Amino acid sequence: MLRTLDIRDMLIIDRLELTFQPGLNVLTGETGAGKSILLDSLGFVLGWRGRAELVRQGADQGEVVAAFDLPCGHPAHTVLDEAGLPTGDELILRRINTLDGRKTAWVNDRRCSGDVLRALSETLVELHGQHDDRGLLDPRGHRMLLDTFGNLGTARQSVRAAWNALTSARKTVAATRAALDAIRSEEEFLRHAVDELDRLDPQPGEDAALDADRRRMQGAARIRDDVARAHDLLGGNGAEGAMGDALRWLDGVIEGADGTLDAPLAALNRAMIELGEAQSGVQASLDSLDFDPHELEITEERLFAIRAMARKHDTAPDDLADLAQGLRDRLAALDAGDADLARQLSELQAAEDSFDKAAQALRKRREKAARALDRAVMAELAPLKMERAEFRTVLQAADPGPEGIDTATFTVATNPGAPAGPLNKIASGGELSRFLLALKVCLSGTDSGLTMIFDEIDRGVGGATADAVGRRLADLARGGQVLVVTHSPQVAARGAHHWRVQKRVENGTTISEVVPLSPDERADEVARMLAGDTITDEARAAARALLQG
Repeated sequence: MLRTLDIRDMLIIDRLELTFQPGLNVLTGETGAGKSILLDSLGFVLGWRGRAELVRQGADQGEVVAAFDLPCGHPAHTVLDEAGLPTGDELILRRINTLDGRKTAWVNDRRCSGDVLRALSETLVELHGQHDDRGLLDPRGHRMLLDTFGNLGTARQSVRAAWNALTSARKTVAATRAALDAIRSEEEFLRHAVDELDRLDPQPGEDAALDADRRRMQGAARIRDDVARAHDLLGGNGAEGAMGDALRWLDGVIEGADGTLDAPLAALNRAMIELGEAQSGVQASLDSLDFDPHELEITEERLFAIRAMARKHDTAPDDLADLAQGLRDRLAALDAGDADLARQLSELQAAEDSFDKAAQALRKRREKAARALDRAVMAELAPLKMERAEFRTVLQAADPGPEGIDTATFTVATNPGAPAGPLNKIASGGELSRFLLALKVCLSGTDSGLTMIFDEIDRGVGGATADAVGRRLADLARGGQVLVVTHSPQVAARGAHHWRVQKRVENGTTISEVVPLSPDERADEVARMLAGDTITDEARAAARALLQG
C-alpha cells in the first residue's frame, strides 16, 4: 500500500506531502490543476518512462519520495532480495532528476537502477486509464490475466515443466546427431587409423627400449672384431701359449738353477692365473657382443615404423597407445550411436506427447476460464449501461512454448451485430473506461497487495452510470487501496478519503497543491463538480445526498 508521497520541485509543484489511506482515495480538481502531475511524479519515482522535462522552473533538481507498506509475503520482497537490497516492512523509494536530465534512484537508502524500480513497480502499483498500455490494454498480458482468473497456476507449471523437459530432449537429440554426423564424416579415416595402430600395436616406453637395443647392436658391430683379435692374442696361439712354453722350459732346468728361478716361476704362475681371468672376461664380452644382424634390421624397422606413425598423427610415440584407444572409443560411439539416437528419439517423442497432453489440458481449462470470465464481465457491464455490448475472450493457436499452445486476447463489440475487435481499438473513451472497470472488478480477486490507480476512468459517463462506476471502485477498494483521479461527482462521493488538487499564483509563479478535505469542504467540492463555479444550495443538497449514499 502507498502510504506517503513527497514531491519537491516537479513541474508546478513546489513542495507537496501526501498521506494516503487504505480504501478508496479520491483526487478531484479543475482541469489543469495538476492532477496528472501527481501521476507523472508517482510514475517517475517508480521508474516509468514519461515526460523528459520534470524539474520545476528555477529549481536545480526535482525529487520524489514514495513510501509503501510491505506486508510479509509481498512479491516486492523477492525483487529486493534478487537485487541485493535491504528489505523490511517498509519500502522507501527516492528518485531525483537534475536540470541536465540525469536521474538517480535509491531504494531504502541504497542506490539502484531504473530497471529495479520498474521491477518493483510491477509489484506495487497498477495503473488503469484510457491511455494505459501497461495493464489491461496490453494484449501481451491477457493470457496471464486469464490464467490468474481461472486459478490455472498449477496447470501452467505442469506445461512449463513439460516444455523444459521437451527442450532438453530436443537439445540431447540434436547434440547426438551432430556428434554422429561429425564421426560419420571421418569414419573411413577412423577405421583405417585404428587398423594401422592395431597392427602396429605400439606400447608405452617401447620407443626408448627399441632405441637402446638398436644403439647396443650398432655399437657391438663396431668393436666385436677388435675384441675377437684380442681374445685370439690371449689364447693358446698367443700369450697363453708363449707363457706355457716358458713355464715348461724353466720348470725343466729349475733344479740346476740353485733357486734363482723360484721367484720367476712363481710370478709366471700368478700371471697365468691373471691371464686366465682376462681371457674369461674378454670371452664374456665377446659373447655379449654376439647378435643376429637380422635382429638389428627388425629392431630398426619397428623403431622407424613407430616413429613414422607418431609423425603421421602428430603425437609422441609413447602416446600412440592412448591415441589408438581414443580412436577406438570414437568408433564404438559411432557403432553405438544409432542405438543411443533411437533411444533418445523415443524419449523425445515421449516428451512431446507429455507436453502436448499438458498443453491440451491447459487449453481446455483456459477455454472454461474464458467462458467464466466472459460471463462475469458481461454481468458487470449491465449496471454500467452497456448491456448491449459484448465482451469475449478469444483463444488462438500459438507456437508451442513454456506458456502452452495458445494466446488470449480480450475483444469487445459495443453494439449487437458490430464486429468485435481488440479492447483498445474498438471502444470509445467512455466505453473503454467502463470495459476496463468491469474487467478489473472481475479480476480484482487476483491482485496481491497492488495499489490500483484509475486515471479519469469515468470520463464520458454520468448519472446512474457514473454512480455504478463509483460503487464498483468502492468495492475494489475494500481490503486494499485504490486511487482515483476523477471529474465525476458520483465517483467522488464514493471515496473514503478526498483530496482537492488546485492551483494558486505566488509571486507570479503558478504552484499546484493538494488539500485534504473535511466533510463540509468535501460537500462543497462535490457541489462544485455538480454545478460548476457557482455553488448553489441545491447543488450542496444534491452533494450531501450523494455523499450519504
